[in-house]
Amino acid sequence: MTEPRRDRLDQPIEPGRVRLPRFDPEAFGRWSESIARFMGTAKFIVYMTLVIAAWFAWNTLAPKSLRFDPYAFMFLTLMLSLQASYAAPLILLAQNRQADRDRLTMEEDRRRAAMQKADTEYLAREIASLRIAVGEVATRDFVRSELARLADELDEAAHRRQKLERKEWEEERT
Repeated sequence: MTEPRRDRLDQPIEPGRVRLPRFDPEAFGRWSESIARFMGTAKFIVYMTLVIAAWFAWNTLAPKSLRFDPYAFMFLTLMLSLQASYAAPLILLAQNRQADRDRLTMEEDRRRAAMQKADTEYLAREIASLRIAVGEVATRDFVRSELARLADELDEAAHRRQKLERKEWEEERT
């Protein structure tokens, strides 16, 4: 196909895409978080108070010819509105990024908790099976009691044998 000619008035111009500057969203997000962090500090409030106090002092105490905001601080109001109009979206962007990090952390915590629960259940089953197996295995006390019982039986048998042998010996003598 041939490319449409731009100099012909009977042909509509194909709309071109607007080329916006490219930026790294992560870098912009980090930058917005640093601004939001700074704006949430006492240092920012002190600096902002000093700037506004200097603005008030300059525009009330300076000679009229040197004042840059002669209309009852309209320019100050405009500057504060401009600052707020940029600060609000930057703070929201920082909050959204923090919410995303919190969500990922929560998912990781949930995954780890599920793994720990599974491990704990496995170990509980293993301990239960060991208890059952130990219940069927002779313990040291059980073996001692059985040996003592057998020793008593052997002593009784030996005692009976001695009596029998003595009885036989006495019968032979008589």
